Amino acid sequence: MPHFVHGGHRLAYTVYGAGPRTCVLLHGLLLSQKMHRPLAKALARRGNRVVTLDLLGHGQSDRPRDMSAYSMPFFGEQVIALLDHLELDEAVLAGTSLGANATLEAAAAHPDRVRGMVVEMPVLDNALLGCAIAFTPLMCALTFGEPVMKGVSWLTRRVPTGGVWGAEILLDTVRQQPGPSAAVLQGLFFGRVAPHKEVRKTIAAPALVIGHDRDPVHPFSDSDALVSELPDARLLRADSLLELRLSPERLTTEIGEFLDDCWKPRRTAGGTARRRGGATVA
Repeated sequence: MPHFVHGGHRLAYTVYGAGPRTCVLLHGLLLSQKMHRPLAKALARRGNRVVTLDLLGHGQSDRPRDMSAYSMPFFGEQVIALLDHLELDEAVLAGTSLGANATLEAAAAHPDRVRGMVVEMPVLDNALLGCAIAFTPLMCALTFGEPVMKGVSWLTRRVPTGGVWGAEILLDTVRQQPGPSAAVLQGLFFGRVAPHKEVRKTIAAPALVIGHDRDPVHPFSDSDALVSELPDARLLRADSLLELRLSPERLTTEIGEFLDDCWKPRRTAGGTARRRGGATVA
């Protein structure tokens, strides 16, 4: 798997398709870039170059046990480091949950590098209680029950998946060594969740925000609030957490059309053409 080094750590990525229009897909918490493989292939068929990235502590990237290695701003910087490695001036960033917040961090810190954003299931102000309830027991289990979780990891690595995508995603989550996973949760638990709302109001990149109902960790109210904060955003309601995974046609079409819009030619103040990120802007 291709990789690059950032901050002394190896980060793994995969490229689908080719061309001047690049979209970076970012996974959810304790998952890997594999979760976006079907979406990456679908968007590549529409003429995009799609790059999936394993953020630090996930998938095939390095997994240090030091909690200080993990934070949302650090994840945002890793995305920008990927663009530097690929020699890209800009890209559309698309993330789910953890990846959605990393997208916001990258756009807040480096607005000139982000052509557009797809923000699926952001975790913002209204999700804090749900996250605490959902992830504190998991963090405790991974930290204090590490010997038991190592046994679970050892057993599940011996379960064949037959190459079934969904089975791979689920099993990969519990196959990981628990120590680094605990460090990821600890680092995020004691850090900021996302850029402050006042900072979010300054992110000018066009955004497609995808939310759904009945999920305390990703409440629809967070997606709705984010759309009201961002200067150029629209809201897309998903039927459920799993729609983009199990019945993706509608959402994939919406995302693909949004990418088309992001890469339409833009005019400068003087009306002159310029080239950015491999795409001509007029």
